[in-house]
Amino acid sequence: MKLLQSKLLCHVSLTHAFTCRKHNNIAFHVGDDTHRVIANHQALASQLHYHAESLVHMTQMHSNKVVCVNTEHNFTTPIECDAIITNKPNIPLMVMTADCTPILLYEKASHTIAAIHAGRVGAFQNIINNSITMMAEHCNSKRENIIAVLGPCICQNCYEVNEKIYEEAKILGYAHAVLQKEDSLYLHVNHILIQQLQECGVRKHHIEVMEHCTSCEHHTFFSYRADGGVTGRQAGIIMLRS
Repeated sequence: MKLLQSKLLCHVSLTHAFTCRKHNNIAFHVGDDTHRVIANHQALASQLHYHAESLVHMTQMHSNKVVCVNTEHNFTTPIECDAIITNKPNIPLMVMTADCTPILLYEKASHTIAAIHAGRVGAFQNIINNSITMMAEHCNSKRENIIAVLGPCICQNCYEVNEKIYEEAKILGYAHAVLQKEDSLYLHVNHILIQQLQECGVRKHHIEVMEHCTSCEHHTFFSYRADGGVTGRQAGIIMLRS
């Protein structure tokens, strides 16, 4: 099956990909048959040449919590957080999404990677800053060398929000990310995330945004909004190769 790949990350020595709806659901918490989900993970692992049992994924909470992954973590012990980082080879990191932005980070000198789940809450709570700070403090990553790839997510035209969220955005200084059309308000989460990446020291030319909307293209991607709240999850995967 065809996987989406980053132009920036294709030139470095690691494994990465973004899955689509046709790769089938990879989340256990959405009511799918457990055996089917495991089979989907095994198929993906086979295609990307990693061991399925070594993959680390998260119990995502819409937070700004970041955890450093080591060899003690594995497929059967998902971590309660919304970002994971490691500088250990052969440990695939996975973020699951169905409208939120999956972000993959890589810093060559420290050989460090991260997988981040960034929806509205993660953006408002600046999970980007927490992730990059942990990469710098725990792995000695150089902020200016970090490559950041933002995978398929809901676009601004599809992400209508209420007045309360708009007021919160204004308080946080993100009013510029809200578009008003007639009586409706629309939030551009990626606009906030890109701003935060640059404020953290990531260079503009090291940021790649995949221009796919999960809602507009809901026949290609799982979309929580377009599918009425009942849907599967696609994934962003990244792994350092030994």
